[in-house]
Amino acid sequence: MREERKAELMLILLTFIWGWTFPLMKISLNYIPPITFLSYRFGLAVLLMLLTFKTSLFKGTKTILPGLVLGLTLFLGQGLQTIGLKYTTSSNSAFITSLYVVFTPFIGCLLLKEKIEIKSLISLSLALIGLYLISEIDLNSMRVNFGDFLTLLSAIAFAFQIVLVQKYSKKFDHTSLAFYQILWAFIFYLAYSLLLGEIKLPRNYSPWVGILYTSIFATVLGFLIQVKYQKRTKVQRAAIIYSAEPIFGYLTSLLLLGEVLSVRGYLGAFIILLAILWLQGKVKLK
Repeated sequence: MREERKAELMLILLTFIWGWTFPLMKISLNYIPPITFLSYRFGLAVLLMLLTFKTSLFKGTKTILPGLVLGLTLFLGQGLQTIGLKYTTSSNSAFITSLYVVFTPFIGCLLLKEKIEIKSLISLSLALIGLYLISEIDLNSMRVNFGDFLTLLSAIAFAFQIVLVQKYSKKFDHTSLAFYQILWAFIFYLAYSLLLGEIKLPRNYSPWVGILYTSIFATVLGFLIQVKYQKRTKVQRAAIIYSAEPIFGYLTSLLLLGEVLSVRGYLGAFIILLAILWLQGKVKLK
């Protein structure tokens, strides 16, 4: 198996891992404030990485500054998205956040000088249509409010995070880079939570299920996979693959929360899968 194909399969696995975070976080946020949840998630992830990799993490001190940049984009992306949900609907948030699929190739072209391929542009267009259908947003009634604006900023932050991972992962040790990214994000989330006085210990077990899963799998394992394998493919191809995340989010929500897609939603999921498979060369469009 070619290295690029293996890397893209690992990124698909990553979207599956991240997809589970949607219903688990939805349950957890009934018991704990959003930024506080992120503080526990990233704090536990830092502790797990320290226990697993120990002193080897500190050998890559050159990654502290790149980790700071990545941590800041991560903090802004997930923080703005979460705060924006207070002022907009979940369907608007899903659609607007997913615009990072569109932003990523163009930011990659700007920062990495990657040429945008025609095939990638077509795949991006298909993925965007699919994301629109799966979110079921009504363009006639859509209004640009404060929440939508914050969510749009989060999509831009996520796009920069993906592109910068592509840039830095080719120069620095992937384990150390993932660690410092997580560490800085935790510092930012903790400072924010302390500033608002939101830090409290959850007494119900439900939020701890979400914290443990997102810490171990979505954060530690997830960002290790991203930093190690994303660099082996082009950033615009990675953006297409990441667009599968909402599909896995819906499937896990169906399993855990009983949420069901409409016909339009299933059509959107099919189109996203079609875009990914075509980009992978699994199907041909005539």
